[in-house]
Amino acid sequence: MACSYFWSIDKAATTPAIFKEITLFFIPVSFLIMKPFNKNQVYKLLKYYSYAMLFYAGFFLLRALIRYIITADQRVFFYHGDYDDDYGLVPKLLNAIHVSVYMAVAFFYFLNKEIKNKIDIICASILFGFIFLLSSKNIIIVFVFLIGLHFFYFSKSSNKMRLRNLIIFIAIIVSVFSFSKIKNRFLVEFQSNTKNSVSHNVYNEADEGVNYVSIYEAWNNEKFSPGDYFPGTAFRVYQFRMFVEIFSEEPLFWKGLGLNASQEKLKEKEIKYNLYPGYGSFNFHNQYVQNFAELGFIGFLILIAILIINIKTAMKHKNFIHISFAVLMISLFLTESFLWRQKGVLFFISLYCLFHIREDKNILKI
Repeated sequence: MACSYFWSIDKAATTPAIFKEITLFFIPVSFLIMKPFNKNQVYKLLKYYSYAMLFYAGFFLLRALIRYIITADQRVFFYHGDYDDDYGLVPKLLNAIHVSVYMAVAFFYFLNKEIKNKIDIICASILFGFIFLLSSKNIIIVFVFLIGLHFFYFSKSSNKMRLRNLIIFIAIIVSVFSFSKIKNRFLVEFQSNTKNSVSHNVYNEADEGVNYVSIYEAWNNEKFSPGDYFPGTAFRVYQFRMFVEIFSEEPLFWKGLGLNASQEKLKEKEIKYNLYPGYGSFNFHNQYVQNFAELGFIGFLILIAILIINIKTAMKHKNFIHISFAVLMISLFLTESFLWRQKGVLFFISLYCLFHIREDKNILKI
C-alpha cells in the first residue's frame, strides 16, 4: 500500500489512505513484540469482546424501541438508514453489514461454549435476533450456514441428535424469515435480478417513480438515468463492470492504480453513464476487486494468501470461532471493501493476530 504511492495516479488520495491503513503494520508488530497470549487469555479476550458487542446490541435495540414509540415507524428495527435520514436500526456510518459481522463473531463465542448456562443462551438469542434485524443478506446466508455447520459437525450432540438439530435449525430459519421486512430485503434482490425491474409493490419502502436496475441492466445498459436505483447485487455487478472497463483502459495488472486512487476513475464512469450524482463516490464494494484495481495482481495475491492461511489454520486446529471468523471474512470481502475502512482494518487485523499467535510456536491451538 505504501509503495503504491510512487506510481499512484492520484497521490493526493493515496497519502491520507496510507495513514488510515497503517494499523495493518503496527498491530502485527505489537503482537510480535508483546508476550504471546496463552489459551485462557485468548478466550478471556473473546469473552470481553462478546459481552461488549452484546452491550451495543442492547443499546441499539433500546434506541430502536424508543424511536418506535415516538415515530411508530417500523424501519427503526431494521438495517441502517441514510446519512441524511437515520431511520434504521444502526446509523449509516456504522454500516449494518459491518455490524452484522462484529455481532456474528460474538454470537459464535456463546454458541461454541460446551456448557451453556441460561445467561449464555439469553446472550446468544439477543445477538441472533439482532443479526437478523440488521438484515444483511450476505451475512445472514453465511451466518445460517455456520450455525448449521456447528449443529451438525461441531456440537457435542451433532452425531447423536442430528435429526433433532435439523428440525430446530429449520424451525428457527422459517420463523425468522416470516418477518416481512427481512423477507422483502431478499425479495428486492431476487425479483430485481431479472431483465425487468422490481415493481413498487414488492419493495414497500420504494419511492414512486424510481426504476430498480436489474443485474442484466447493470451489466449491459449503455446509459442510465438519474432516477435509476441500484439494489445491492445490481450495484456490485455494475462496479465489477466498471473494474473490467478500467482494467482494459489502464495498465494496472501488476501494480494497480495506487491506494485509493480508483475513485476518480469511478467518478468519471458516473458521468459517462449518467448515474445519479454520488454513485461515483462509492468504492468497488468488493475487497478482491479493490485490491486488484489499486494494488494490482501482487496486492490481490497477498490478500488471497492471507485468507488462505487464515482458513487453513482455523481448520487445522478445529477452532470453530476462528473458522467462523475466516468464513465471514471471505464472504464479506465479496460484497464490501472492508479493509478500506479504518474500523474494518482494526477489526480484521486484531482478530487475525489474536487467532494466530500463542506461546507455543506462535500458533493458536484451542
